[in-house]
Amino acid sequence: MTAQLECAGFSITDTLDDADCAIVNTCSFIASATEESIDEIFDILNESTTRSSSVPVIVSGCMPARYGEELMDEIPEVAAFLPCKDEGKVVSVVCDALGLEMLPDESLERDGERSCETNVFAYVKISDGCDRFCSYCTIPFIRGPYHSFSFDDICADVDRNVSSGVREIVLIAQDTGRWGEDFDEPATLADLVSRLALLYPETWFRIMYIEPEGVSDALIDAIASHDNICNYLDIPIQHIDEKILSDMNRRGSRSSITALVTRIRERIPDITLRTTLIVGFPGESAEQFQELEDFISEGFFDLIGIFPFSQEEGTRAAKLPDQIDEDEKIWRANQLRSVADAVSAAHVADTIGHTVSVLIEGSEEDGQLFGRSQAQAPEVDGVIFVDNGTKGDVVLTLIEDTLLYDMEGSVIVEGDA
Repeated sequence: MTAQLECAGFSITDTLDDADCAIVNTCSFIASATEESIDEIFDILNESTTRSSSVPVIVSGCMPARYGEELMDEIPEVAAFLPCKDEGKVVSVVCDALGLEMLPDESLERDGERSCETNVFAYVKISDGCDRFCSYCTIPFIRGPYHSFSFDDICADVDRNVSSGVREIVLIAQDTGRWGEDFDEPATLADLVSRLALLYPETWFRIMYIEPEGVSDALIDAIASHDNICNYLDIPIQHIDEKILSDMNRRGSRSSITALVTRIRERIPDITLRTTLIVGFPGESAEQFQELEDFISEGFFDLIGIFPFSQEEGTRAAKLPDQIDEDEKIWRANQLRSVADAVSAAHVADTIGHTVSVLIEGSEEDGQLFGRSQAQAPEVDGVIFVDNGTKGDVVLTLIEDTLLYDMEGSVIVEGDA
């Protein structure tokens, strides 16, 4: 949306005082995110009324996609609602809100978007939607059914980002492992990343959000065969108890997940594996919780996200019997968080004395340079503080110390080592 607005001649400002229009891009995946979005909307509406002329407020993203007309009735002060599927119409919606005429411009279509990303990494979406209908999840209702983006569209998006100086492309979707299966001539994620790796040999490619059944032997081989495909996979398993997974409308068991991790590590011993777990799902017994804690402590996954179950309106899990008390869910989540932190801290500490390639992202306010290795996804896995280099360079670095998820190192070789 930022890219399209800037292409149309608008400029982006961080303060309402300088704005002619405000856009609140919302998340509505879980109740707490919805509440935070609503608070932000009302804060901006209230701030807007203190000006001599009010600022039209547009609400975009998941909230209008999930709640639709109900939201319009609840917050009539909002000038317009822009659900996920209509984000490509942001320029016309802003123009309508401001009473401006919009000239037709084909460059504002998805095929013509340019990247306004100033980071050294960029997210590139390879598909949208999901039709797995996990019993706790609202995404199918927000994003609609699964559909892959074409290779040409993805490649064009990658090319725009690389041309603007991006050095790492993070491939994302609600379910990356299914890419290409809905084409008239089916393709695979392994095909996609292999082609991209060959086309852009100086660019890192990272795969996020892949379900366990999407990790094929062909994909493992693709990662192992290309140095610029990060030795990293984010595989949300959500739980390891077969009964709970079945109630979640998911496949798997402790044995199948263990077998998957073993298969991956046999082919790529130095791979970093991240996962996500839900604790406190309805009916989760003390024994099932303990089994999950034991599994985490065994260190099959290096990096772990822990989330207490959220009872989401409209999902089947919200109506299941044996809902767990909120305080108990929080306690269990904190308990697992402590175990996961201990596992991850040990994994990070094992890097001391090793050399890694670090992509320098920038510097903190005090001038301290930082970056990430292929073992660290942006914004979730910590950083590496370095003593030398330039933003956008890949530098060979000796890791000398760690603190939980962050590391410190000395640069050995500067500039695309």
